[in-house]
Amino acid sequence: MPLALLALAVGAFGIGTTEFVMMGLLPDVADDLNISIPSAGHLVSAYALGVVIGAPLLAAVTARMSRRTVLIGLMGLFVVGNALSALAPDNGWLLAARFLSGLPHGAFFGVGAVVATNMVAPERKARSVSLMFLGLTVANVLGVPVATLMGQNLGWRATFLGVSAIGLAAIAALAFLIPRDHEHTTAQGLRGELAALRSLPVWLSLGTTVAGFGALFAAYSYITPMLTDAAGYADASVTLLLALFGVGATAGNLLGGRLADHSLRGTLFGGLTSLVAVLALFPLLMRTELTAAVAVILLGMAAFATGSPLQLMVMEKASSAPSLASSANQAAFNLANAGGAWIGGLALAAGFGVTSPALAGVALAVLGLAVASLAYAVDRRRAPAAGRERIVASHVPQEAEAVHH
Repeated sequence: MPLALLALAVGAFGIGTTEFVMMGLLPDVADDLNISIPSAGHLVSAYALGVVIGAPLLAAVTARMSRRTVLIGLMGLFVVGNALSALAPDNGWLLAARFLSGLPHGAFFGVGAVVATNMVAPERKARSVSLMFLGLTVANVLGVPVATLMGQNLGWRATFLGVSAIGLAAIAALAFLIPRDHEHTTAQGLRGELAALRSLPVWLSLGTTVAGFGALFAAYSYITPMLTDAAGYADASVTLLLALFGVGATAGNLLGGRLADHSLRGTLFGGLTSLVAVLALFPLLMRTELTAAVAVILLGMAAFATGSPLQLMVMEKASSAPSLASSANQAAFNLANAGGAWIGGLALAAGFGVTSPALAGVALAVLGLAVASLAYAVDRRRAPAAGRERIVASHVPQEAEAVHH
């Protein structure tokens, strides 16, 4: 694997750290800015909104630019957003800075995935995407806990300055390690990128992402009350258990990337089926501390085993203009974050029990399997037609030549 993938992973590490660290800093931010914790929670939503808006927008407007330059520019915007977060004088400024920090998130992963797959042989494409995503999953194991501790001991502003430093390191790595021969994009520009979004298979792939990762966030958003109220863990143990989730996510991401290079769709179906099984067992696994810890690891493995296959599938369905579709998949991931948390909250508010969000996740994972199955059926139906078109096209020159003679 090219060393240049390390540069993408460093950027992903910084992005993953700033995305998830806010959850642990909400009490500190609320106290310092004299706002309520629910009001501070809007900072999480502001970042997610930035991702959803920025992913397709920035990918579209940079369609004709050098991908290497785009990646460096996106990371520069990331550094600016986090530095402004550290310097924000009040909640309004911090909301705006968090929104700005989220803007480059999706486009970075989207364009980065295209660059990563262009640097390797076809049989290693999924693995290259998984290595870039490795930075995101490792952020949950190391980056978020360390950044949270830094915020608790040095102040939350120090955390965002630290994340800005990671962004500067990523810019240096991108500048030195991403080859210049990967900076030429297609000449189709914005129109070609937008045309990719008119494809039904692309939308079915995006729908699978929303449903599949919505299943994850329906349960994961409420993992803390499950661990404390159902499994009996002390509040102080939750941080370590969330790190275990990161370990599972890292393992699942690497395994999914390796398996997807052998069978893309098989890995996707296997991952979604495993996610259904794990979530269905959550009410039983959350009865003891040991089995609850195992459940957290398995949840991360099952969910992130589908990450690379879904990213690569979207890119393949939009092969003529993959950057926008690839970035849109990251927007779909964040829609899954918001939508899954909302659906899991409905189950909890309805009084179905502390583990009921996991069962809501089962329904979403089954929906993901259904959408993926529909996508498979559409592909099978289109394949014979595409084959006939190729056969006809191959005979046209011969027929034309015969008529000429």
